[in-house]
Amino acid sequence: MTPAQPKDPGPPAAGGSPAEPDPAAGNAAFDGPAAGDVSLEDTAAGGMTPFDDIYDQPDPRAYFRALGPWEYRTPHHAQGVFRRVLDARAPERDPAGSAAVLDLCCSYGFNAALLNHHLTWDDLHVHYTSPQAAALTPAELIEWDKEFYAARRRPDAVRVIGLDAAPRAISYARAVGLLDEGFAENLETAPAGPALRRAVRHTRLITITGGASFLSPRTFRPLLESVDGPVWVASFVLRTGSYQSIADCLTSYGLTTEKATGRTFPQRRFTSERERRYAVAAVGAAGEDPSGKETDGYFHTALYLSRPAADAAKTPLSALVPPA
Repeated sequence: MTPAQPKDPGPPAAGGSPAEPDPAAGNAAFDGPAAGDVSLEDTAAGGMTPFDDIYDQPDPRAYFRALGPWEYRTPHHAQGVFRRVLDARAPERDPAGSAAVLDLCCSYGFNAALLNHHLTWDDLHVHYTSPQAAALTPAELIEWDKEFYAARRRPDAVRVIGLDAAPRAISYARAVGLLDEGFAENLETAPAGPALRRAVRHTRLITITGGASFLSPRTFRPLLESVDGPVWVASFVLRTGSYQSIADCLTSYGLTTEKATGRTFPQRRFTSERERRYAVAAVGAAGEDPSGKETDGYFHTALYLSRPAADAAKTPLSALVPPA
């Protein structure tokens, strides 16, 4: 659901400044940097490679060809976290099966693919860059992918709703069966449609692995107002910017935001020295330490988890984050 701009070109790191809480604690109540926040305007002007061409193709082949050489990995890191979060929420899930995951900036449905199928991120890369895939038309690839995903469907698959500004990406994800419902809407620029509001009613988990830099409370308010029960929000956010405005919005809906402090998650390698300089400067401006992370050539993301305070007290964030 990004505004036709690149999904976060590099993952944010979860801490690293001298004042950061002890990593052994595993998480910290998020109070956000103040004076050092990096704005959306700063990000857009920061010299990141945009990759604009790959986000709204008829299928994901160009996506994997473009990002593969730069070792893009965020959905891989998110796969284990999202499964643990869903397990933690299992007693509250609707026994009728209507409870859903809402994936923001869902692109071609990769998070749904990893969550609901016996597949890894590397499996998807091999699949979409294979000679067999290259030889197919988009329509033929969709037919092949229907069988590919159906044969690998997990018995504990959950209902997934996708939201993204890219209509062709949404269409692909629906056609191959990755999304139960998909909406090509941009809530940053237009109100949520009535069908979207109805669809998200039973959402119990909102996920984000790319695009948080382009989102604001404008996206979250109509969604949270449409959900009819307690919801958790799990976001992998580039360390080059701030999550504060979104965390503040979630607080107003009764959700406490924590930031995982025990580790960061490499997103991808820099494509240029300009990207490295931008990332190092932006991370420092956001109050974090780029040493050993962005200085070593990779964008990093931080994990933020928002949920009711009672849920946070019952299940520590550290228990939901796989070891490095």
